[in-house]
Amino acid sequence: MIAVDLEAERKEIIRRYRRLLRKAKPFLKDDDAKSIKKAFYTSQEAHKEMRRKSGEPYIYHPLAVAEICVEEIGLGTTSIIAALLHDVVEDTEIELEEIEEDFGPKVAKIIDGLTKISGVFDHGSSQQAENFRKMLLTLSEDVRVILVKLADRLHNMRTLGSMPRHKQLKIISETIYLYAPLAHRLGLYAIKSELEDLWLKYSEPEVYQDIVAKIAENKASRTRFIKSFMSPILDEINKANINFEVKGRPKSIHSIWSKMKKQNIPFEEVYDLFAVRIIVDTPYEQEKADCWQVYSIVTDFYTPNPDRLRDWVSTPKANGYESLHTTVMSKKGKWVEVQIRTKRMNDIAEKGYAAHWKYKDGMSDSHESGLELWIGKVREMLEQNDTNAIEFVDDFRANLFNEEVFVFTPKGDLKILPKGATSLDFAFDIHTEVGAKCLGAKVNNKLVPLDYALKNGDQIEILTSSKQKPNEDWLRFVVTSKAKSKIKDTLKEAKKKAALDGKEIVQRKLKQMKIPFDGDVTNQLRAYFEEKTVTDFYYKVGKGVIDASKIKNFKDFKTKKQKSTRVKSKEFEYADDFSKVKKEGTDILLIGEDMDVFDYKFAKCCNPIPGDDVFGFVTINEGIKIHRTTCPNAPELLSNHGNRIVKAKWLSEQQNAFLAGLRIIGTDRVGLMRDVTDIISNELKVNMRSISIDTETGIFDGHIKLYINSTRHLDQLIHKLEKVLGVMRVTRTISDEEKEEG
Repeated sequence: MIAVDLEAERKEIIRRYRRLLRKAKPFLKDDDAKSIKKAFYTSQEAHKEMRRKSGEPYIYHPLAVAEICVEEIGLGTTSIIAALLHDVVEDTEIELEEIEEDFGPKVAKIIDGLTKISGVFDHGSSQQAENFRKMLLTLSEDVRVILVKLADRLHNMRTLGSMPRHKQLKIISETIYLYAPLAHRLGLYAIKSELEDLWLKYSEPEVYQDIVAKIAENKASRTRFIKSFMSPILDEINKANINFEVKGRPKSIHSIWSKMKKQNIPFEEVYDLFAVRIIVDTPYEQEKADCWQVYSIVTDFYTPNPDRLRDWVSTPKANGYESLHTTVMSKKGKWVEVQIRTKRMNDIAEKGYAAHWKYKDGMSDSHESGLELWIGKVREMLEQNDTNAIEFVDDFRANLFNEEVFVFTPKGDLKILPKGATSLDFAFDIHTEVGAKCLGAKVNNKLVPLDYALKNGDQIEILTSSKQKPNEDWLRFVVTSKAKSKIKDTLKEAKKKAALDGKEIVQRKLKQMKIPFDGDVTNQLRAYFEEKTVTDFYYKVGKGVIDASKIKNFKDFKTKKQKSTRVKSKEFEYADDFSKVKKEGTDILLIGEDMDVFDYKFAKCCNPIPGDDVFGFVTINEGIKIHRTTCPNAPELLSNHGNRIVKAKWLSEQQNAFLAGLRIIGTDRVGLMRDVTDIISNELKVNMRSISIDTETGIFDGHIKLYINSTRHLDQLIHKLEKVLGVMRVTRTISDEEKEEG
């Protein structure tokens, strides 16, 4: 056991606390320092017996979260106090009432929003989703809850190395699924990028390290390139008497990886690996003119790509982001992204919401409306949403990463909607009643259907009818939470009425059959007609989908009753497999050994093979599905359904062959296909299931599905294929089959 130097730790705690105070000092007033000190000592005392997984004193964590709030988000005293105390109600004996008494209702409200809930949750929900919902609901009262939570999550991600692997997977999945998109939507781009990079570091460590090494390798040449690229521009900007600074930065590791994956190219072929940022120091009223003047100077020397101009100075993004982006061709034949913005814009781009309010004074009302509009829409969505927690989180998340589309009302008022929004989304954005009665729309004076996807600059007039009402199909072509929520509310009301009608029909039928109408019988009827819930059963009877006369065929209900005690409800069948894992005295599923004990299958959405990092997901009625941790569905499953995750690992010896996919790209030549298949079938004795080849303008693009034994076996095959003359790249692919939802 390692001896702990308590005196050295005490000194380090005080040093970190003083560093926090120094960083907060510029905006402290009145008794702020005293309140922060009180919060620090309260937190230190409450956590004094606690240590983090790394072995460090627990107090290091709240101190670090408070420092992130100050330095990286720009928050004030209330948030610092909340950050210092954010875990005390959840992890110690201190009650929320004590916090309110000592630090006031604002701090108490933030801490309440950050405190996880415990208890039993309805079907279709999970503890994780309920906690997300509780935290997000507080956004309608105080956005600082989310900002402190993002600071908390960022520090947890920075210190993830000491956590066991299954905890790492849960935390990184929640991060990429919800917290990184949240940071993006609140304009915290620096935090969003770091969260994404850390996700990649722990989800695909080898890929991450490879990109880091390659970025480091070309750092010196990158610096020289930026210097030579900026040289002619600097003189001209100086002549224009504009104060500025230049920053050259590589793209985030995650964004480079995303491009490599999306375009199926190696690191060396990512053309815009870095961006040059020109930050202008100019008064607010001159910002737009100076940014465009710098743009003019840049494009005097370098040819811009006309498809890559982004003007977020004239029309800021809905989260407040402002900047001019252009991509230009350098003299050395490389594309370079140039970002032009002012100091104020840069501060908002780095610190988002909090920085926006720092600059609020002196700005026009219209300038701040974009961010306020989004916060207002979020509040509206949060206050009206009454779906189950998982659906709620999915709906909320769907609106986080969307780019915007800018459209106009017939009177010329600007409306900002997510990209992909339809005329029906626009109708609901105007007013719920307009949406509910929408027949179609006129866009730029031309008639369009409800599912018309809006384009920038469209002017829309909504056509309504009092006879129109929402139907299920509408949910397929709306993207905004407001539209989805309102349509679902209307459909729920209609479903409720049909279900009540159905219930009355069932009661009458059972009375005729002299069978008691009670919970057991209705549940058996639900199972007999293979419906998920009793309400679904009533609804289908009410709508005539289930013929009421067939209820008389429902016999032997006593036998079915016995069966129902074994599985009371189809939606909880997964509990059998889950409890079996626990009864066996282990929480790890051994793939290859436990087939007789547990019903498990390999997920078709990611085709795991021995050697892959995997986990088990307990499905509703298909047993346990084994997924790769890098599966496209992993973030959603691990984030929202943690209670249904089973740790899994491969036995070292596997007799079975597993399906894997490969994509081979190369220059087409006579005999290339023969050489490839020869290595696969003859040299390595691998069986192929299917092969498809596309050759166009001299490029060979082949997709092969084959059976292999392990990742080691697959790596050996890829290595051999890469040596074939003409082959440029060989990559493992995900199955084209429809993605599962678990």
